[in-house]
Amino acid sequence: MTKTKIDWADMTWNPVTGCLHDCEYCYARKITQRFSKKETDHKNRVIDKPIMERRIYCDDFPQAFPFGFSPTFHRYRLDEPTKIKKPQNIFVCSMADLFGEWVPDEWIKAVFDACKKAPQHRYLFLTKNTKRYTQDPIYEMKMGRGVMDYWFGTTVCNQEEYDYKANRLPLYSYCFLSIEPIQSRIDLDFMGGIKWVIIGAETGNRKGKVIPKLEWIENIVNYCREKNVPVFMKNSLRDIWKEPLVQEYPWKEAI
Repeated sequence: MTKTKIDWADMTWNPVTGCLHDCEYCYARKITQRFSKKETDHKNRVIDKPIMERRIYCDDFPQAFPFGFSPTFHRYRLDEPTKIKKPQNIFVCSMADLFGEWVPDEWIKAVFDACKKAPQHRYLFLTKNTKRYTQDPIYEMKMGRGVMDYWFGTTVCNQEEYDYKANRLPLYSYCFLSIEPIQSRIDLDFMGGIKWVIIGAETGNRKGKVIPKLEWIENIVNYCREKNVPVFMKNSLRDIWKEPLVQEYPWKEAI
């Protein structure tokens, strides 16, 4: 687990890394390419101990992404939350989609079991594949029923993605929406249990990068105000919003 620069979390925890969604704006893939020379080969890997890399004039160190962006279950990382006693807001699998269709049920169950062993923390999950939230055996686990410690979110970038994903969030849990990077106007219509909305713009210098319009952000904020849903604007919106960023949390204590 590591401290994170992600605005809305304290730490990230990556017992699973790698993703096969192939989003052109993916920050996680770019990070992986910086620190790994391996190509994604679409094969699942499981490792029980760190794979070390040797450098000249330097101590051996564990490779963060030994198989590039291929889905990898780092089983040895499962006990990391138990080693931190102070409660943290933990973004689980920031370098993967834990609920991608390619991820075995056994990996997901192992991550949930690890969360149960460190109940002092708040765990935030994020996926592009919301339908899997309500499939067995994930639905049977019913993580988050009646508690504030497990949050299930989905990432959307435009109206089409929102219409498809948002209403497929699990009603048995606390849910949130991450609109990042926002690439068009999105008209929200909360039908489920969405209790928090995060908004962010694309960073970097990718060709074809979309610069959000102020009216897109205002439209979302105004709707959330009507529904009494907290909004968190990421720092990437600072030049667009101009005013002090709205950075609200759905829990009582702030980060």
